[in-house]
Amino acid sequence: MTVAEDLAPTGVLRASINLGNPVLARGTPADPGGVTVDIAREIAARLDLPVEFVCFDAARKSFEAMKDGQADICFLAIEPAREEEVAFTEPYMVIEGVFAVPVDSPIKTVADVDQPGVRIGVKQGSAYDLYLTRTLKHAVVVRGNEGVEVFREQELDVAAGIREPMTAFVAANDDVRLIDERFTEIRQAVGTTRSRRPETVRFLSEVVAELRENGFVARSLGR
Repeated sequence: MTVAEDLAPTGVLRASINLGNPVLARGTPADPGGVTVDIAREIAARLDLPVEFVCFDAARKSFEAMKDGQADICFLAIEPAREEEVAFTEPYMVIEGVFAVPVDSPIKTVADVDQPGVRIGVKQGSAYDLYLTRTLKHAVVVRGNEGVEVFREQELDVAAGIREPMTAFVAANDDVRLIDERFTEIRQAVGTTRSRRPETVRFLSEVVAELRENGFVARSLGR
């Protein structure tokens, strides 16, 4: 069995794309773009396969699609809660998770956040949801479709998210401020199901390593 046959048994490489993360993907389900789309196209080209994009608005949906057999590869953050189901490559990029708080909040640093009574709005199933759920000892995670939305709707103490959109959120709202220090590094990688052969996972890992080292990823992000 070849890598192409193992990875894409339908004869088409189906890539699960999370349009809910603007750092990784943009556009519409009919016309997606971004670094994850570029990497998927490159993997398909190397296997001489057509590519099909299965698009979602949240990482948890992208994960479920691959787990349920709707996709052959996914682009997710490496997290212990996912590794039982997903064989990951090394990261092709690292994204920072940051907090925003009301301007008059007594919370000044990341260390101030994990306190009794503090409620943090997160996007359900996101990498930072999984990370905070795993690491917080006192603060409470409140999940919604978007972290900033549930932060607003329930008047929470903290909003959690990815640096780029959180910076934009703070810039557009003068009643909140950013805690500039990151609370986590989100390691974004290509994944496939653990049922794939070791040779297939190794192929994906080698491609990702090459695309990171030869500037492909950086050029895609620049575009």
